[in-house]
Amino acid sequence: MNIDTSKIRNFCIIAHIDHGKSTLADRMLQMTDTVSDRDFRDQLLDDMDLERERGITIKSHPVTMTYKADNGDVYQFNLIDTPGHVDFSYEVSRSMAACEGALLVVDAAQGVEAQTVANTYLAIDRGLEILPVLNKVDLPNAKVDESAEQIEDVLGVDATGILSISAKTGLGVEALMEAVVTCIPHPPLDRDEKPLRAMVFDSIYDPFRGVVTYVRVIDGVLKPRDRVRFMSSGNDTEVKEVGIFEPEMEACGSLKAGSVGYMIGAIKSASDILIGDTVTGSLRPASEPLPGFQEVRSMVFSGIYPADTNDYEKFRQSLEKLSINDSAVTFHPETSLALGLGFRCGFLGLLHMEVTQERLSREFGIDVITTHPAVIYRVLLKNAERIEVDNPADLPDPTRIETIEEPFIKAFIISPSEFIGEIMKLVMDKRGEVTRTDSMDARRVMLTCSMPLNEIVIDFHDTLKSVTRGYASMDYEYAGFQVSDIVKLDILLNSEAIDAFSCLVHRTKASTRGRQICKALKDAIPPHMFSIPVQAALNGTIVARETIRAFRKDVTAKLYGGDVTRKQKLLKKQKAGTKRMKAFGQVNVPHKAFVSVLRTSND
Repeated sequence: MNIDTSKIRNFCIIAHIDHGKSTLADRMLQMTDTVSDRDFRDQLLDDMDLERERGITIKSHPVTMTYKADNGDVYQFNLIDTPGHVDFSYEVSRSMAACEGALLVVDAAQGVEAQTVANTYLAIDRGLEILPVLNKVDLPNAKVDESAEQIEDVLGVDATGILSISAKTGLGVEALMEAVVTCIPHPPLDRDEKPLRAMVFDSIYDPFRGVVTYVRVIDGVLKPRDRVRFMSSGNDTEVKEVGIFEPEMEACGSLKAGSVGYMIGAIKSASDILIGDTVTGSLRPASEPLPGFQEVRSMVFSGIYPADTNDYEKFRQSLEKLSINDSAVTFHPETSLALGLGFRCGFLGLLHMEVTQERLSREFGIDVITTHPAVIYRVLLKNAERIEVDNPADLPDPTRIETIEEPFIKAFIISPSEFIGEIMKLVMDKRGEVTRTDSMDARRVMLTCSMPLNEIVIDFHDTLKSVTRGYASMDYEYAGFQVSDIVKLDILLNSEAIDAFSCLVHRTKASTRGRQICKALKDAIPPHMFSIPVQAALNGTIVARETIRAFRKDVTAKLYGGDVTRKQKLLKKQKAGTKRMKAFGQVNVPHKAFVSVLRTSND
């Protein structure tokens, strides 16, 4: 791109979910004529059907815009629209690595929310220039002055001269773009002659061209036919094409220092790409890689198996391709006696897991079965060895275990003050405690809580919304491990343990959880020709039981009169056959049984 580095502005949009990030990006695309009116559609950068259906941003989306400022100069805006849900905060941190500034968008009707706080701290840690913006100021219930005070008091961001806009109508967006020119710093100057260093901040898989790598060029120039090297893996490749996003991929002659774009080489394997890696020249390599950013840490684990065992190889290839588009998904092979061959997958949260399942179904045509989600535990053995366990089947024998540690989180809950009692009760029910209470204004408070991660991965967020009538918002951060009384709960069908239903729970929750699973299986598994006991066992002790009643065939239907011993003889024969069938018969567990167990709550 033949534009001076001083005229480049790299920035992202950060906000709480549903505060108007994607709508603001739409208006900026229209005002810069990046997209024609004929090609425009709402949520233009949310190109996945799943994003549009749910109304949320799942993947970060870069786009390059050309803006003519009031001073007559032409500027290049490299915008990255980011997700707002807590599960996708890793996407936000990667986007920030490619930027010098951030537009902090706050809904004037709702004020500062939990994810607003988290995203602001991420931006401050990155050293980004933060430009606060109040959106939806045209709404009748907008509280402009109050929201501006919250930005200063809660976030510590100077709100003097804060911009008030309506992304939906376009009110104030032109002034915002002028503020981007004057407030967001340009990339460092005079870096084109240095050895190439470009940061990989994302990638996608194209079935025809292989891996498309998203890069932010820090030093040097990236051109087609250059020979480049990924510094972490040491892999070399020849650059076939470079380009920018307008918002579709458009090839260009080169990417200079300060630019954001894409690179296509001869890369066909997912393992060759590491998000956060540094791309440098093979002939003139840089001496040191870029700092990169914190490695993603999976928080929730679940076993995923193809519904049809013949699809295992296709399933494996699909996971590899999906992991290129979403590097936060981790997986390794595992085997289940009930479900066959599959993978143990790690996710950032429950929504991330649901989205991954949906993408496997829609993009790759794979129907999957998912086991109950779990977190990772640290187990200290009596021989002083320490291991990590994310699968109940891998838990050592209890006689070998000294202690078990479970992960805890530091949760931030923002809610109207009238719901403090309900929130504190919910937190205590989940084995947590409220460590701090801060007043945000006359009506809202922020509760800081310490809680086990295992207690929030299923239904905590939904229950929180329910008890606060939808007004509360939540964000959390990892807070390390603590020793806890964790036990393995086994589920037995016809006296046979089914590993896919086993789970690790706190001892005080084991009986309740066992009753929930047994009841769910009783309702989901159809009757067989023999009765099936469904039991929950804790170290060999049965703590819950349900019985699936058997079909009963009327073997005396063809008898008409005669001695009663004839009927007794047939019933005795039937009883013996049923006993033999129960000993050797197989229990057929349908797909919906695994889904019903997954949906049972942790209450």
